[in-house]
Amino acid sequence: MLARDWYYTQRRRVGIDTAVASIYGRHDDSDLRARQTLKMLGVEPGWRVADIGCGNGVLACEAALMGADVDAIDISPAMLTLANIYARDRKARIRTQPAGLLSFAYQANSYDLIVSEFTLHHLPDFWKAVALSRIFNALKPGSEFYLRDIVFVSMPDGVERDVEGWADFSIKNHDFEREGVMMHMRDEYSTFGWVMEGMLTEVGFILVSADYHAPLHGTYLLRKPKPEQKS
Repeated sequence: MLARDWYYTQRRRVGIDTAVASIYGRHDDSDLRARQTLKMLGVEPGWRVADIGCGNGVLACEAALMGADVDAIDISPAMLTLANIYARDRKARIRTQPAGLLSFAYQANSYDLIVSEFTLHHLPDFWKAVALSRIFNALKPGSEFYLRDIVFVSMPDGVERDVEGWADFSIKNHDFEREGVMMHMRDEYSTFGWVMEGMLTEVGFILVSADYHAPLHGTYLLRKPKPEQKS
């Protein structure tokens, strides 16, 4: 897709990618958790899989080791460097692509699974919808999109609790770091779960499941309907 002068600049935060990569540590059980997720999603040898916002490449590499044909996509050069190092260490074959949700290259109806974790909230809502439409078009009919992201599950209560109080409640009752909560409220484009669900279904996805296991986390399993499933 050719960028125009009105097109959202995905790279506006790439200047801090080296610092981000330095703290994007490999948790000891990240490969196990990625493998469990991929098994839950039913990944099979020969599947075409895209991990958009792949970070250090753990999930992409685990998918490749399960026999999938994997595109590991990230806007950050530092993250792709980590992904390539991890792939080399694990002897996993992945293709890396320096792109984001608005610019990744794809052929229509080509992927069996697309995964995106904690990436979509970097886009304002209008551009989230554009990104979701691109993902929808990239998937084969009947295939699935697995999305995890930072979303606001509850709303500030106006006169009963101001925004500061709402943030304090989230921090104190759910063991979040204040800096992280404030950053997402101030600098990121996290939206509400009900807004996210509306965008996902408006794009055309069937909402298979939505899990709000923490006030700032949402996990969604979506399916692109087959032609006979469309209303």
